[in-house]
Amino acid sequence: MTGSEVRRSFLDFFASKDHLIVPSAPLVPKDDPTLMFTNAGMVQFKDVFLGLAEPARPRIADSQKCLRISGKHNDLEEVGRDTYHHTLFEMLGNWSFGDYYKPEAIEWAWQLLTGVWGLPKDRLYASVYRTDEEAEKLWPKITDIAPDRVLRFDEKDNFWEMGDTGPCGPCSEIHIDRGADACDMRHVKGHVCAVNEGCARYIELWNLVFIQYSRDESGTLHELPAKHVDTGMGLERVAAVLENVDGNYDGSLLRTLISTAEKASGRRYGQDPEADVSFRVLADHGRAVSFLVADGIDPGNDGRGYVLRRVLRRAARHGKALGFDRPFFYEICAAVVDSMGDAYPELSEQRARITDVVRGEEERFAETLDRGLAHLEDAVAALAGGAKTLSGDVAFRLYDTYGFPVDMTADILRGRGLELDEDGFRAAMEEQKERGRSAQSERGGARDYTLVVAAARTRGGSEFAGPFVNEESSAVVAMSRRGELIDAADAGESVEVVTARTPFYGESGGQIGDTGTIVSASGARGRVVDTQKPAPDVTVLHVDVTEGRLAVDDEVELSIDAERRQAIRLNHSATHLLHAALRARLGDGVHQQGSLVADSRLRFDFNHDGPVADEALADIEAETNASVRRNSEVTTEEMPYDDAIAAGAMAFFGDKYGDVVRVVRMGDDSIELCGGTHVARTGDIGLLQVTAETGVAAGVRRIEAATGDGALGLVAERERTLEEIARLLKTEPAAAVARVEKLLARSRDLERKIADLEQGKSKDLVGDLIAAARPFGDARAIVAAVDGVPTKSLRSLSDRLRERLGSGVVVLATVDGGKVGLLVAVTDDLASTHHAGNTVKELAPLVAGRGGGKADFAQAGGSDPSGVPALLEKANEIFG
Repeated sequence: MTGSEVRRSFLDFFASKDHLIVPSAPLVPKDDPTLMFTNAGMVQFKDVFLGLAEPARPRIADSQKCLRISGKHNDLEEVGRDTYHHTLFEMLGNWSFGDYYKPEAIEWAWQLLTGVWGLPKDRLYASVYRTDEEAEKLWPKITDIAPDRVLRFDEKDNFWEMGDTGPCGPCSEIHIDRGADACDMRHVKGHVCAVNEGCARYIELWNLVFIQYSRDESGTLHELPAKHVDTGMGLERVAAVLENVDGNYDGSLLRTLISTAEKASGRRYGQDPEADVSFRVLADHGRAVSFLVADGIDPGNDGRGYVLRRVLRRAARHGKALGFDRPFFYEICAAVVDSMGDAYPELSEQRARITDVVRGEEERFAETLDRGLAHLEDAVAALAGGAKTLSGDVAFRLYDTYGFPVDMTADILRGRGLELDEDGFRAAMEEQKERGRSAQSERGGARDYTLVVAAARTRGGSEFAGPFVNEESSAVVAMSRRGELIDAADAGESVEVVTARTPFYGESGGQIGDTGTIVSASGARGRVVDTQKPAPDVTVLHVDVTEGRLAVDDEVELSIDAERRQAIRLNHSATHLLHAALRARLGDGVHQQGSLVADSRLRFDFNHDGPVADEALADIEAETNASVRRNSEVTTEEMPYDDAIAAGAMAFFGDKYGDVVRVVRMGDDSIELCGGTHVARTGDIGLLQVTAETGVAAGVRRIEAATGDGALGLVAERERTLEEIARLLKTEPAAAVARVEKLLARSRDLERKIADLEQGKSKDLVGDLIAAARPFGDARAIVAAVDGVPTKSLRSLSDRLRERLGSGVVVLATVDGGKVGLLVAVTDDLASTHHAGNTVKELAPLVAGRGGGKADFAQAGGSDPSGVPALLEKANEIFG
């Protein structure tokens, strides 16, 4: 079946089950500002699940175009580098809104997969939520799946939620075993192929979600009066399985587009790994761009227009890598219209617009590309003093402004004997992502403090009760909801609250805000989930009201999470001591560049050229802990800013200082300006353990560490690990390193000996097989069983044989671990007349196997070694 036939078959099947077939919703969600693009089939039915709308029919099915290229699903740079990432994909789905439930959903899914599509039942598995006994019993009861192929999993894999609150429920997924050869994790030590273990052998085909609960803000699940079914199946993935091809890009849905690029470029897919990445990018991005333009989006510099521009220009860059020196991508988009226009009429209706928009953007980008190259030339020429490394900021500017991929910049630099500061590039990229996340949050309704700060100031603002005050009585002086002033809020609402005095510390100087509770005299209760300080004189509590009605002028009791605050204190004070230790060991030129002080960890950024040596890092950790053990008193005092700096105080990154500042002293070890919360004595920190030292930008390094219980936990974990290593090595912990070194030396020696033996054996085997090659027309054929050759080595063996043959066919079979490995390889001149993939499909059943592949190369696995003689006989007939 082709991909289009799979789509049609799915819709026809559910139409026969009395489902209304509805068209795909647009990629731009209607009346939903929380989403940039439609990213799942259920998006158009969101209001139905929330009880805000009635469905057109209780049973519905469709094929929904989805785009995952923003927010948490943004993996654009991964697309093309493997055979399964996509920007645009199609989601096949069927829904029941209070009509049928688990029995019908399970029965019909099994019927379609095995009865209509003919997938082998003995390769399918069903997973259920760990407490869903109903679904677990239904699978073997109403289908003929083996009971031991129904597996339980926890929330991560088998429980679906629309959000933190609202509709949710268990789900049942259907997985297929693609065979041991499909595993892409064999290089990972200890990996075991199994459902939900992360390798490509077992893949999910279909997710059946049973929406039977609603989760409230406390996390409690409540049974819904009406239960729903929401299923989703990726068309590209199931089509690839049904077409028996290696990956999604080998299936008809995308291979047609790759063929268009092959014809235009004069190159072939499957011959060069780097070129293959570009072919996949063109196919995938062609679909995304075509649908975005058809849905009315134009390339731009922000929002959805910027996403379209990024995707389109990324495709253009990869076209250049394939040798295109003219606008060409619009031809790929035209092929998308041709292949998908019947299923999605909007493509055919917008054909002219798609062509015009894409070609125009390509032409503009060609000019931009030239300007980018000129900018790079200027940046290289500006390198001073014989410097050999280009700043990551420059590389990011090339990427962000001119659309240069970082690998293109790195390649140009390598050709000139220069290097790229990749850490700096990644840091600049992360900063942009953070800005994007903030912008996206604002589009979804991020809080604006302007009005609530102004209202609080009319009543004197808010006063911080002090770093060691955990509870405080006060009055509410101002409230807002999403930036708009309000007088009161009821249970279930999330609001911003300002009180006259507060024990809550607002996020600043790298220290995260406090959490805790708020209780009014009238009985209202709320959870303080965060605390911010948008102005020096106003602290804002982010409150989720859980009971009653909270109002302005209410008298309230405020309580912070004291245990969390104490953990934050330890980490914050430790950053001061760490800063002092860094300056003592690396020099007074070291200054803090950023920090994060949380309850579970600390992060400290500082200026330094190159990684900190292991020995120096150990000294810095030791000196910090020496300061801890000195148990110095921690004191604070306020003084004029100029006086504080003259006394040697250092400004702490992220804080804004007025004329009068707060100075924190820790004995003779540290004196800094800081408004955060700290321990009473340095000994309270207990212990500091460095967990990582990395680069975050050009000339900026980062240390991550833990203190207190977190540090003690790390020590205990490392001790357990060392003891376990010693136990496995059958030695004492003190002797473990020497024992490991000895074993590694022995392993390297054995590996060299094995490599020498295999190389000699391989040379002999290649010579023997070439000598045994039989005439095959004007070419030669090698058909042989290669005993003792691992399945994973067949490909490299076949490559050497094809090279020696010049023109011919290679058919190799081996028995490896009781399983049969089969390979067919064809030289390029014969690939059009003797398709390797078709040959494998013909031979594999003789060893109880299945397989497939491309015209020039294909593989299969089988479970019946006794069939190898018959397989070889059949191959000799084919190539006789």
